Amino acid sequence: MTTQGPDTEAKKAGAVKAVVFDVGRVIVQWDLRCLIEKVVHDPAERDWVLAHVVTPAWHFQHDAGRRIEDMVAERAALFPAHTDAIEAYATRFNETIPGRVPGTAELIERLSDAGVPLFAITNFGAEFWDRFAPTEPVLGLFRDIVVSGREKLVKPDPAIFRRAAKRFGHAPQDMLFIDDNADNIAGAAAEGWQTHHFHDAEALETDLAARGLLPR
Repeated sequence: MTTQGPDTEAKKAGAVKAVVFDVGRVIVQWDLRCLIEKVVHDPAERDWVLAHVVTPAWHFQHDAGRRIEDMVAERAALFPAHTDAIEAYATRFNETIPGRVPGTAELIERLSDAGVPLFAITNFGAEFWDRFAPTEPVLGLFRDIVVSGREKLVKPDPAIFRRAAKRFGHAPQDMLFIDDNADNIAGAAAEGWQTHHFHDAEALETDLAARGLLPR
């Protein structure tokens, strides 16, 4: 039995007419701990706050479109001893993004230089997006970005992929969707998108080259 590598799979797929990126953990790093460790100095308390107070599941409510001020007021009432961490989350969210994922921005620039239409779909709260987006110049290379908090739809809901395809003006099978989250990749594939499950820029570069989107 032979095993097919990424080059073989890419060649079997149809031609890609547009490339669609996720943002968090694909283009930029994201970790709530990067902020909370600046606010909560005791390691055991910090771990408890990240497990019970400022959690990814709670944060996901903002990604889905809930207003941050409502979330914070409710959370502070539940955990009054941890209002400093809760308020820091609301006002200093950009500190959860310590920098770029190595190599991805350079691939985006190369794709742009090659004339490949670029788009993005991101699970990101609307208020936080408005603060973050101006700080990352590579986002200016995208023709359109679907932001979950604005749409009140989150990946992997099929509806967000359908809305994105309509906005981007390409059929799902003509687009390559890149995401680090396996559930989001499965959701896009179920809607007919070509996909790349992101692990690092090196593997992505290999896939993009195999698809003829980058010169080798």
